[in-house]
Amino acid sequence: MSLNKIHLPDVSPVSERLKKKLAFTIPVPSGAVYRGPILDVGRTLIKVSLPGVRMGELCRIEPNRILAEVVSIEQKTALLSPFSSCDGLYAGQWVSPLKYSHQVPVSMSLMGRILNGLGHPIDDGPGLGYHWRSLDNAPPDPLKRKPITDQLVTGIRSLDAILSCGEGQRIGIFAAAGVGKSTLLGMLCDGSDADVMVLALIGERGREVREFLEQVLTPKARQRTVVVVATSDRPALERLKGIYTATTIAEYFRDCGKKVVLMVDSLTRYARAAREIGLAAGEPPAAGSFPPSVFAQMPRLLERTGNSDLGSITAFYTVLVEGDDMNEPVADEVRSLLDGHIILSRKLAGAGHYPAIDIAASVSRIMPQIASSWHLEMAQKLRFILARYEEIELLVRVGEYQKGQDLEADDALKRYPAVCNFLKQKGGEHWALEKTLKMLEQTVIS
Repeated sequence: MSLNKIHLPDVSPVSERLKKKLAFTIPVPSGAVYRGPILDVGRTLIKVSLPGVRMGELCRIEPNRILAEVVSIEQKTALLSPFSSCDGLYAGQWVSPLKYSHQVPVSMSLMGRILNGLGHPIDDGPGLGYHWRSLDNAPPDPLKRKPITDQLVTGIRSLDAILSCGEGQRIGIFAAAGVGKSTLLGMLCDGSDADVMVLALIGERGREVREFLEQVLTPKARQRTVVVVATSDRPALERLKGIYTATTIAEYFRDCGKKVVLMVDSLTRYARAAREIGLAAGEPPAAGSFPPSVFAQMPRLLERTGNSDLGSITAFYTVLVEGDDMNEPVADEVRSLLDGHIILSRKLAGAGHYPAIDIAASVSRIMPQIASSWHLEMAQKLRFILARYEEIELLVRVGEYQKGQDLEADDALKRYPAVCNFLKQKGGEHWALEKTLKMLEQTVIS
């Protein structure tokens, strides 16, 4: 039989049915609208069936219209961390991916405003003119960073004279609770010669936030300060995003050529929020019960500050030290990543010595690059006086010290009251650098 006379069956209907069946298994193309149901609801995370969703993508839960972010993906399911409470959510609700990650509005009109951890205004100010900026930005190219050559004048004698900070430096403020971290941050806001201040209050009590804004920050400082607030009662994701929001805003002003100071209180509470999300997502606990992702994210976050080829971000990060243990995991990791550390002493705070900076335990690694040789010599003399006095302090207190046997110790004993007076400073006092250095010379030489 000729092949031309063979009649093959019509398979078109089968092909159409096959296409319709395969449509449910073919991956959803980019840009298509799709959604998936909630499978489980926990206290902090939501499990959703969403094949094809991306890490860090925002999703909307219907009909509540609650936003959530993808924090973990396993095959066809994803774990979402909501921006608000999980109360009222139930299995079966539909979740729609939004095809973009979290962004915040930025503009010059942000100065003087108060935002929540997600970047939304929470004050009674006017609407903002803005454009959107992603929270996940790459650090500046290390080969394009300007070197740190100029000193940032803080108006605080102990910092400007002994722990000089450079424009673009990253400094940690390590302290236990109640030793004056907020007071020191307020003095930095008031006295710094920066163009813009960005302050992130992460995990603070609501009462303390209002007290800080109304009693610590002066009206003049408020005008050039952007405040980002994520109090301790907010969801873990908002507390986590608060520091990214503040960093993104600081980056915007740096890109505008401004000299920016970023202050974060505190980096420890950011790490705790990241731990809360990581452990709920199934990550294994590591050092201090913190999952590995906490220590993986932190270097990338801190590297985003500093100098670029356009401007500078000088960053101050407070770190809560539990039981005065400087070797606990977060404090130890942060100290290795920053360019200096300021230690606040419980003993000095108890004696009414503010700011309660432990000069002997604190260091600025950038100071040799930005201070003159004469300035470095004067600072070293003051450190030497404090060290020598500490050696003889017990003998002095019990009345056993005998003058004339050690001339250096005698000189330290004589100058110690003047040194303490130099290091103490009341809130609201702002000292010019020239005046500070002149007083330093009089304290250690005259």
